[in-house]
Amino acid sequence: MVVDTAVTVLHVLTGALWVGSVVFVAGAILPAAVDGALDAAPLESLSGKLVMWSRGASVVTFLTGGHMAGTRYTIETLTGTGRGHLVLAMLGLWFVLAALVEVGNGRLSDGLREKRVRGPAREAIGVFRAAAVVGVLLLVDAGLLASGVAIY
Repeated sequence: MVVDTAVTVLHVLTGALWVGSVVFVAGAILPAAVDGALDAAPLESLSGKLVMWSRGASVVTFLTGGHMAGTRYTIETLTGTGRGHLVLAMLGLWFVLAALVEVGNGRLSDGLREKRVRGPAREAIGVFRAAAVVGVLLLVDAGLLASGVAIY
């Protein structure tokens, strides 16, 4: 029981920090870069840290989520109940969030290596905004699971 609680706390905390960092980049960092308020070097550093954090967070949430799914659900409950569908939706959203952060970082990094800021930030901001929306949907999904709205 202590292990399950620790895994759940680690899962939720990591997921919330991951989503929060993506929302912050999409809502504050990239708009400042588009406006010319950031130079290439700090933005490149932030971008690199975000992608490393995103990769680490995706591994942690995948492993902890896998543990929770494996100990709480069967194939039948995953595919045949509302809670199971929320878990499967979370898995899909997790994959999309990780992919969008990678794509957005790729668009940003290419230009930053050439010491350009505004153009790459403009190219990446839409992808990061989409990632932020997906992240918020992940948190809504988690809230629905935590609230018990979807009955077994």
